[in-house]
Amino acid sequence: MEIRSVSNHFKLWSELELHEFQDRFLIRSIQSPDQGFSIDRSDGIIEELSGITCPCNPYKISTIYGVAGTVRLLAGTHVLVITSRKEVGTYLGFPVFRVMSMKFLSCNKAARFLTNQEKRDEAYFMNLLKIVESTPGLYYSYETDITLNLQRRFKLAEGWMSKPMWKQGDPRFVWNRNILEELIENKMADAVSNCFEEIRYSSGTDGSFIRGSIPLLWEQIVDLSYKPRLNIIHHEQTPKVVERHFHDLFQRYGETVAVDLTDKHGDEGMLNMAYAAEMQKLPNVRYVSFDFHQCCGNSNFDGIQLLYNQISEDFEKQGYFLLDAEGQIIAEQKGIIRSNCIDCLDRTNVTQSYLARKSLNSQLQRVGALSSDECISNFGEDFEIFKTLWVEQGDEISVEYAGTHALKRDLVRYGKQTVTGLIQDGMSAISRYYLNNFLDGDRQAS
Repeated sequence: MEIRSVSNHFKLWSELELHEFQDRFLIRSIQSPDQGFSIDRSDGIIEELSGITCPCNPYKISTIYGVAGTVRLLAGTHVLVITSRKEVGTYLGFPVFRVMSMKFLSCNKAARFLTNQEKRDEAYFMNLLKIVESTPGLYYSYETDITLNLQRRFKLAEGWMSKPMWKQGDPRFVWNRNILEELIENKMADAVSNCFEEIRYSSGTDGSFIRGSIPLLWEQIVDLSYKPRLNIIHHEQTPKVVERHFHDLFQRYGETVAVDLTDKHGDEGMLNMAYAAEMQKLPNVRYVSFDFHQCCGNSNFDGIQLLYNQISEDFEKQGYFLLDAEGQIIAEQKGIIRSNCIDCLDRTNVTQSYLARKSLNSQLQRVGALSSDECISNFGEDFEIFKTLWVEQGDEISVEYAGTHALKRDLVRYGKQTVTGLIQDGMSAISRYYLNNFLDGDRQAS
């Protein structure tokens, strides 16, 4: 399909018509009906709309809101389309949508030629596709890339925004990058709405943090216990793996402070010690071990101030990205806080929300929205919005990774644990136990 350029930036078609025929699916733009493509239902071959002829009367016509990609299985190709969406906000003035539902269009009429074993395999793979259809927390925009932070975005070469969306995005954060390949090869990817696992919200200022697993070789063995045992895999390549990881972070973000929130006893303690030992070999990376459960136990959210006292000098020196009213860069972020616990969900989200509050106070004071002795917590309505944003972000990531809401949500919202929060955490913990032990294998495979 042709690239549409609006005000020197690329824009995807926001609505598509899906025509279903007995022998093929036809997908075309509502705004430009002559642009689109068809997919043969027997072999999955993709053809440009201008080069095909179809019967005049499809047996079904529906509206879809993007094509996320294709998956080829034993019996044919399956096309993933967005069937409903919800506008949830804007980024730099461009609408951002959340995927509400998706479905696969199956082009697998060759299934009748499969052997019995291949049919069983195909049924298993189809079950995995149904899990993919229900993937939560996917966001996209038709008019702008949402995978780049504001600082990196403003340093892109002129004309970058006129490129197709799949070329603009950071492939590390494009959820459907691998399943776009066939559409890209057939030069149909300009019709695709890219989906992303998480979005970054910025409005003239941008302060970024990252979360990531402990970069050692380790595993958890699922054995029906509430807390699966941790096993460290000793390998001669471990030092190189750790060094390469932090070198990549330095190249992308600048100086890194690695904050390890794991316990210093038990299985976590062994992993904590192994991580600390490897970090001693990296003189250019500061490693800070902070036993979150020990320091912030019994709902003592104020204990996190102990961590901030250790890293505040580096954190403030790293700064944030800032633009003036004319769009000129007046400050840049020069480093990153990389935080982890075991699953990088609950403890990590509480910690990052605290650092985000510190960063936001600094930014608002710098632009004159707050005086030097004021902070966001002095303004009840605005502070509630900030806390809700971090609670919901924690939930989004947790649901996607673990299948439940985040734990310790009350620490972010109220600064303390409540009875209701304890009950909710207990229910979520039970759900996680069931999901991890009985359903996680298929979720990971999908």
